[in-house]
Amino acid sequence: MATIKDIANKLGISVSTVSKGLNGAKDISASLRQEVLETAVEMGYTGRKTKRQSQKRLCIFIENMDYESTGTFGYDIVLGFRQAAYKEQFEVVIQPVSHEFQVSEKYDTYMLGNGFSGAFLLGFSLEDPWMEQIKSTAFSTVLLDNFIEKNPNVGYIGTDSEEGIAIAIEHLTKLGHEKIAFLDGSRGSMVSDLRMIAYLDSMSSHRLPVDPNLAVYGYFVADAAHYHVPTFLDLGATAILCGNDLIASGVIEECKRSGYKVPEDISVIGFDDLPLAQHLDPPLTTVKQDRIEIGKCGFYILRAMNEHISLSKNLLRPSLSVRSSTAIAKPRLAKRHSLDNDSVISANPELYAQFQQHRQIR
Repeated sequence: MATIKDIANKLGISVSTVSKGLNGAKDISASLRQEVLETAVEMGYTGRKTKRQSQKRLCIFIENMDYESTGTFGYDIVLGFRQAAYKEQFEVVIQPVSHEFQVSEKYDTYMLGNGFSGAFLLGFSLEDPWMEQIKSTAFSTVLLDNFIEKNPNVGYIGTDSEEGIAIAIEHLTKLGHEKIAFLDGSRGSMVSDLRMIAYLDSMSSHRLPVDPNLAVYGYFVADAAHYHVPTFLDLGATAILCGNDLIASGVIEECKRSGYKVPEDISVIGFDDLPLAQHLDPPLTTVKQDRIEIGKCGFYILRAMNEHISLSKNLLRPSLSVRSSTAIAKPRLAKRHSLDNDSVISANPELYAQFQQHRQIR
C-alpha cells in the first residue's frame, strides 16, 4: 500500500504538503490538494485506518430518492442506518448527489478527501457516472438494489424481489385471479428487471398466460398508471400488481376514474408498504419491505467490510400486508382480446428471452 512519502516523491513535494492535502488544510491551493488526492487514489492510498477517526466516518450518498420527510421511502432506510451507526459511535454524513455532482467529483477522490471509510448509496442506477468507478473502488461501498460484480469492496442490500412478487401472485391466485397485470417501475433499473422476471416466473409456475400488454415497465410514480391502466382494463385484467406503492396509489385512482371499484371489480397490490398504503381508499394490500432493517443491514455490511470481511448479495425477506384492496376475482369480458402464445412471444421477444435465460439458470 502506498504511503504519504510515496505520494510526495511522485509529486516532488514535501511529506507535510501531502499531509495537508489529504487532511484539507487551508494553506495550500485547491488545485494542489486535488492533485494530491487524485495521485493518492491512483497509487492505492486509502488513508490511515485508525479506529477513532477514519474508520468511524461513513457517508450516505442519495440520488433521486426522498428521505427527509416521515413516510418517504428513504426516510426509514436512513433512520435505520443512523440508529445502528450511533450505537457504535460512527459519524454519518448525508450527502445528496446529482448527475452533475458525479461528473465533477471522482468517487474515490471524494471519499479520501472527506475522510470516509465507507459509503451507502441510495437511489442510484447502474447508468450513473460513479458506477463505472465503483467497479474498481478500494473503499467499502454498499449499494441499495444494485450489484457490482468482482469487486470485494462492494456489497448489495435489498429485499428479495423474487419472493415478494411470488407471495403477491400466490395471494391473488388463491382469490381466483388468473388475468393478472403487472405495472413495473422504470426500465433499466436492476430492481425493476428482477421484479419483472419474478412476475414472469411466478405466472409460469401457476400455469397462467402472460400477455405482453399486461406486463409493462412504467416509472416509480403514481402518474405511470394513467398511461397503462386503461389498457389493462380493456384486456379484462382482474388484478393489477404494481412495482411500488406510489404506482399502486395511481392505479387505484385511475380505476376509479374509469368507473371500476377496487376491489369489487379489480384488485390492486403494491410493493414497499409505505405509511401511505394503509391510508389509501381502500387501504392497500402490499408487499412489505422492512426499510429500517435495510438501513441497519447497510451499516453492518459496511462495518464488516472495513474489517476485511467481503460480503456480496444480501437480501431481506419480504412479507405480505393484506388489507382491503384485494378480493375474490370477478371475471369480466375483455373489450380487446389478449394475444395467443405465438403472438405474445413475437410481440415481446426481449422480455421472453430474459425470462427463458432466467429459467435456464434456475
